[in-house]
Amino acid sequence: MSLAWLILPTYNEAENVGPILRAARAHLRQDDRILVVDDNSPDGTGALADALAEELPGVEVLHRPEKQGLGRAYLAGFAYVLQRGADLVLEMDADFSHDPADLPRLIAAAEDRADLVLGSRYVPGGSVTDWGLTRKLVSRGGSWYARVILGVHVRDLTGGFKCFRRSVLEALDLDAVHADGYGFQIELTYRTIKAGFRVAELPIIFRDRRVGQSKMNARIALEAVWKVPALRRRHSANLS
Repeated sequence: MSLAWLILPTYNEAENVGPILRAARAHLRQDDRILVVDDNSPDGTGALADALAEELPGVEVLHRPEKQGLGRAYLAGFAYVLQRGADLVLEMDADFSHDPADLPRLIAAAEDRADLVLGSRYVPGGSVTDWGLTRKLVSRGGSWYARVILGVHVRDLTGGFKCFRRSVLEALDLDAVHADGYGFQIELTYRTIKAGFRVAELPIIFRDRRVGQSKMNARIALEAVWKVPALRRRHSANLS
């Protein structure tokens, strides 16, 4: 059986970190592990995660000195879990917008034949609840824009619920990843496709966070807009 590590980036998630860790632990297999990557949260999320790591089996915490963005947190997490023998590496938000009950489905698909499994809001059977019309349009529009500019067929390029095979992360030049937020998710999926790996999308129901404040802002959304064409240009330049 493959060893799966779930990476949970946190910043000011004190109200969510306990419930999400317990829920994820309940849906993962006995030997699977969880890594919390905390960016020195002012609300004490990191200290709470440390206490939970003492209580819950298979939970570890990586503390970073300051907030450096979602992409940097995931890259630090990737390096940590690959060094510890991860065969599968999962991404999931810490605010219950992704359902921990879907974790076994992503793992099963990766163990079947997919190299990267995406929990997708925009394939048949997937959906988004609790969002207003404007936010839905921005999210769908962002995925459509990236899909058209990059020339790929993945429906949900901006989603952050994923399962990578180890071989994918080892093949990608992670040091060259530039983007953060939405752009980070787009860039990793695009690099995976262009490297020749098989990507599968599984339908999920995405819900708005239960408590706390969203980390998404205009800067992160705009970064995805202007970095998508740059991502394609860099890939084309590398081929020439």
